Amino acid sequence: MARFILSLLLSWSFLIWGTQQLQSSQTQVLLQLRKQLEYPKQLDYWENPGIDLCFASTPQVNITCQDSIVVEINIYGDANTRPPSFHGFPSPPQTLSGNFSMDSLVATLSRLNSLRALTLVSLGIWGPIPVKIHRLHSLESLDLSWNFLFGSVPVTFPRILSLQVLKLDGNFLNGTFPDWINPFSNLTSLSLRANRLEGPLPNSLQKLTSLTDINLSNNVINGKLMDLSGLSRLYWMDLSNNKLDSGLPSLPKGIATVVLSNNSFSGRIPEQYGKLRQLQQLDLSFNALTEVAGIVVLVALPDMALLNLGSNMLTGLLPSRLSCGSKLQLVDISNNRLKGVLPSCLSSNVKNRTVRFGGNCLATDPKHQHPEAYCASAAIIQEKTKPQEKKSVGVLIGVIGGIAVVVVLLAVGFLVFCRQYCPRGTSEQHLLHKAVHDNSVTGYTAEILTSASTLPNSIQLFGCRETFSSITFYSTGYISDAAKLGVQGSPAHRPFSLDELKASTNNFDSSALMGQGSTGKIYKGRLDNGTQVAIRCLVVSKKYTIRNLKLRLDLLAKLRHPHLVCFLGHCIENEGKEVSGANNVYLIYEYVPNGDYRAHLSETNPDKVLKWSDRLAILIGIAKAVHFLHTGVIPGFYSNRLKANNILLNEHRIGKLSDYGLSVVAQDIEKDEEKGGAMRSWHAKSLDDDIYSFGIILLESLVGPSVRARNESFLLNEMVSLGNPDGQRRVVDPIVLASCSQESLSIAISLTINCISPESSTRPSFEDVLWNLQYAAQVQATPNVDPKTGKTLVSP
Repeated sequence: MARFILSLLLSWSFLIWGTQQLQSSQTQVLLQLRKQLEYPKQLDYWENPGIDLCFASTPQVNITCQDSIVVEINIYGDANTRPPSFHGFPSPPQTLSGNFSMDSLVATLSRLNSLRALTLVSLGIWGPIPVKIHRLHSLESLDLSWNFLFGSVPVTFPRILSLQVLKLDGNFLNGTFPDWINPFSNLTSLSLRANRLEGPLPNSLQKLTSLTDINLSNNVINGKLMDLSGLSRLYWMDLSNNKLDSGLPSLPKGIATVVLSNNSFSGRIPEQYGKLRQLQQLDLSFNALTEVAGIVVLVALPDMALLNLGSNMLTGLLPSRLSCGSKLQLVDISNNRLKGVLPSCLSSNVKNRTVRFGGNCLATDPKHQHPEAYCASAAIIQEKTKPQEKKSVGVLIGVIGGIAVVVVLLAVGFLVFCRQYCPRGTSEQHLLHKAVHDNSVTGYTAEILTSASTLPNSIQLFGCRETFSSITFYSTGYISDAAKLGVQGSPAHRPFSLDELKASTNNFDSSALMGQGSTGKIYKGRLDNGTQVAIRCLVVSKKYTIRNLKLRLDLLAKLRHPHLVCFLGHCIENEGKEVSGANNVYLIYEYVPNGDYRAHLSETNPDKVLKWSDRLAILIGIAKAVHFLHTGVIPGFYSNRLKANNILLNEHRIGKLSDYGLSVVAQDIEKDEEKGGAMRSWHAKSLDDDIYSFGIILLESLVGPSVRARNESFLLNEMVSLGNPDGQRRVVDPIVLASCSQESLSIAISLTINCISPESSTRPSFEDVLWNLQYAAQVQATPNVDPKTGKTLVSP
């Protein structure tokens, strides 16, 4: 027995000796690496005398050696909060200093000729990835996630022939996805999530046949997604939170997890998905899918565990007899246009199965359903907008060309007519102020302007040559497709008579008064058809003619979005009469019954409080609405009176923004003129106003509405304490602390600080605001994530 123990000890000592003794040249490279990373605290233990770097390790640092040579380096920095933007310049301590060079780092690491795995995560590394990255020729795994890398992804990556895993998550890589002419021969895992990649995916992606998993979520990738059925080894794919459109792609038979949520996919779910026998998770939520038939085949798949089709445009009757797979745990078909009775296999009586179906027109649980007319109107609209049978391309081009010629001739004739006959020098000549024309087309891409200038079948032209271009953008109604889909079935804007409004409010009785603010009184009314409405009374200066005022109201009526309170119509008192002073204008909106966001933040009833996930969902909806107001129409609507009490919640706790765009009707021109500056139009005001105001709403969501009563010293002093756990426990609303994940909270705090920054130049764009909120929600909603791969795991 003693002889056995002695031989075992000798074997262990020989093994340790073989792995400990690192060649001096290898040690020098590691010490040089530490110097280039600017001595991160995670590597302080390397200073200990006599330490063997191959044998000593910590939870954040591990060096693996084989035959006295380094084969693997894993260094994890502190998980700092990602800033909303990065402009390519060092900003310590978030990044390494200006002395850091990505080229030098690669040159140093290339001296480790046998390095097979390299992980440098959250270390503040910044700069473009060098083209000579292929000099790390022996790499099998490379992870440079959550740093500050920017620029394009080098096309030289495939020259690392042995590379199997490539992770560049959470950087600021931009440009289009690389078109690798010589595709990887061994790449199995590719993850570039949370970057700024844009444009369509190249067809060369189809050649990465060795891929088993791919994650390109949270980018700005757009266009059509190609046929992926040839990627026979692919089993996990996440392309969520992009701008992919057209129909859903074909998928490989062996795939297990597919996440395509929050894109713009439309049409039907392919029949081929019914043959994906190994599919376990499918998330197609927040798209524009329209046909209900796909639900039938998907719930019946034998391995399906999680199916999310929520927030689409699925229309039709659910079949009464539906077969569900035995492993099905979660089904989300909420916020669609479904009718009928919920099938028995999707009822709440099924053990270990959760089904979300609110926001449809189902006969089941009518309390959380829309009236059937809501879904019927959406179905009619879809039927009318279905493409007709394809015709000859040559005939179609000829018809389009003919229409274009006619429209151009009409426009030229109209302009000539205006130049000759329109009176000059009158106030009617400029329906919108000159600033509108000067700014209406600046700051937009050629693609948007091309879309915006597409003329509809019939155009009403107002005014003369000077106003033609700006009105054309609104007359054509450049409104994003996502917004159009979100409001299908909503009532059309119409004029109301004053008698109709008096009847609905009992002659504007004080009992109908809901409130009074700086923009006038608000009454609650009930129309003859039983519809409840909110009526805002404005006093508008007579400097606007009736025709000018109507035009402005028409512009406001074009703002339709699921998270904007619907503008139903207007009434101009004394229309057609010559009266002095001012016009009384009544704006009629949908009535949102569940109070405002600030009141809900003050709620103390445990059954009614807004948890962190609820608050994020509301904030994301409002951010989408404001982003639409800024970019979804041309020119954009800015300075939208963003306040927590202007966010109204409906019965499903969906947030809707009120009081938006009022400056187009009731702007205070006199005050602008008194300041001595040039007259600023309602759409040319700085959008920083909205970003700062949204930051205050974020702060209220984190701290509670009591922040409104505190003075500015809170913003200057106590905001600093939000950056550490002790300060968070002292300042953040206990309801938030009890219901949030630390990472999600950190993202929101960082975003809040940036939004209310005193320096407007450092505030994020609304696109960045929306991206960070959606990422915070994604982190909050992820129930079980592998920390190494970032993949969602399916519970057995």
